[in-house]
Amino acid sequence: MYSATPQPRTTISSQDLVSLPVLRALLRERNVTRAGEDIGLTQSATSNALARLRRRFGDDLLVRVGREYELTPLAQGLLERADQAFDALERVFEDPFDPATSTREFVLALSDYSLTVLSGPLVPLTRSEAPGVRLGFQHLNRRDDRDDADLAELLRSSDGVILPPDYVRGYPSIRLLHDSWVCVVGTEAPVGDAVTVDHMANLPWVSTFGPSLRTSAPPVRQLRALGMEPRIEISVDSFLAAPSLVAGTNRIAFIPKRLTPHLPDLPGVRVLPSPLTRNEHLLSLFWDPSETNDPGHRWFRETLLRAAAEAMETPPSGKAD
Repeated sequence: MYSATPQPRTTISSQDLVSLPVLRALLRERNVTRAGEDIGLTQSATSNALARLRRRFGDDLLVRVGREYELTPLAQGLLERADQAFDALERVFEDPFDPATSTREFVLALSDYSLTVLSGPLVPLTRSEAPGVRLGFQHLNRRDDRDDADLAELLRSSDGVILPPDYVRGYPSIRLLHDSWVCVVGTEAPVGDAVTVDHMANLPWVSTFGPSLRTSAPPVRQLRALGMEPRIEISVDSFLAAPSLVAGTNRIAFIPKRLTPHLPDLPGVRVLPSPLTRNEHLLSLFWDPSETNDPGHRWFRETLLRAAAEAMETPPSGKAD
C-alpha cells in the first residue's frame, strides 16, 4: 500500500509526458493487460509503468476488488485531468483541422429518433464538405445514464450526446431539435377520436427509454406529475419499435411527431393527437468541455446545427394534427 505524500513539483518532466498516455489508459481500462494493448505496450512494461506511477503519486491508483480493479479516490480525480491533458497534448501536435482533408471519426450517441431525423441532411453535408470524415452513431439505451459517472463516461467516449435539455446539468450544450408528441394507439384500445388523461392512466403503455435516461420520457413524467402512475407493460429503447408493440393491442405509446412519416404501414395502429399539456419534445447536443475549443469539434457542431435546421424545415406528417 502506497502512503507517501507526493512531492510538490513546479515543472513537468519528460518522464511525466511519457507517462501520461499510460496513466490515462490504466485509469480508463482499469486493467493492466487492456491498457497495454490500448497503447501498444507489453503487460510487463505496463505493470512497470503502473509501479512508477504509484510511486509518483504516492497512491495505489488501482485496487483489486474481487476479480476486478477499481480506482482509488485519487485516481478518480486524476481520470478527468488525464483525459483533458491528453486531449490538449494531442491538439498541440496534430495538424490543423481541415474538413476537406481530415479522416477523423466523429461519434454521436443518440436515439433512433434523432438518427432518423438528422441522418438525411447530415450525411450529404458531411460527404460534400469532408469526404474523408467518418461518422459513428451509438444508440442510446437506458443503461447509458444510470448515474452521473455513466453520463460523464459517455460524454468522454463520444463527440456528443443528444438528450432533452433538462436531463443534463454542468456540460456545454446547444439546442438542436424541436418536435411535439403524438399518441400511438392499438385498435383494441377503447379510445375514440381523442386520447384523454384517463386513457393515459388506465391503458397499458409501451414506454420508450424508461425508466432511465434521466428517469423516464416526458409523457411518463407528466402523468406522474398529475399523481397517476402509468401502467407500463413494455419498455423499449426505441421510438421506431413502439408502434409494432402497440399494433392490434389495447396499448398506447408516445412518439415524436416527425417520426410518423417513417413508421411502417402497420395494421392495427392509429396515430392520434397527444393530450399532454406540455407537448414539446426538445433535444440538445451535449459534449465534454475539453472539446469546446477543438477546431474539428467546432466544425462538427456547426454541421450538426445546419443539418438540424434543414431537418426542422420539413414539416412533420399531418397524421395527428
